[in-house]
Amino acid sequence: MLDPTFAATPPRFDAEFRRQLEQLFRWRRDVRRFRTDPVEPAIVDSLIELAALAPSVGNSQPWRFVKVNRPERRARVRSNFERCNADALDDYAGERAKLYATLKLAGLDRAPVHLAVFADTDSVLGSGLGRKTMPEMLHYSVVSAINILWLAARAHGIGVGWVSILDPDEIAAIMEIPQQWRLIAYLCMGHPEQEHITPELERAGWQERVDFKQFVFER
Repeated sequence: MLDPTFAATPPRFDAEFRRQLEQLFRWRRDVRRFRTDPVEPAIVDSLIELAALAPSVGNSQPWRFVKVNRPERRARVRSNFERCNADALDDYAGERAKLYATLKLAGLDRAPVHLAVFADTDSVLGSGLGRKTMPEMLHYSVVSAINILWLAARAHGIGVGWVSILDPDEIAAIMEIPQQWRLIAYLCMGHPEQEHITPELERAGWQERVDFKQFVFER
């Protein structure tokens, strides 16, 4: 449960806190290689509780977290990944294809926690505020929650991997969820085999990180 004393007085974040916060941002990684030792269910619940503090359009709180615990469902997700991954490999040729084939793109086999995160596109919470011109804000709200969960997990020494090489409609069918829910993320969670400040895809030579100034424009 969240600490109720946090609401007593506004916080004052000092320079040391900001330094550690930056360190948390820099060490948050998309983890693909997990140890198999379990994660306490109470910790997973606390991370989801923190994620639910995320901002959402109209305070709609559209996130829906599905704990994928049953082995048969995990096996079907794994099969779906294999098909989608083989199809993705066909998009590359030459050395790029060889490099793609060597990348470990999922932690589906070893991660002890699987979490499917959906957006409820028919959520009545918020009464539609802020959605008429940009209905995709519901999806963005869920992404905000995922980012909070990711950072909070890292602070607990838990890694998170976002598996995007999946067919979202088939995953929804596997989970037997309401028709109006849309898959936003399939997350693998657990203790990482190794910890690095540099993204794995950068270390593997797939894509270097670009200076942020290249993405900033003025008008």
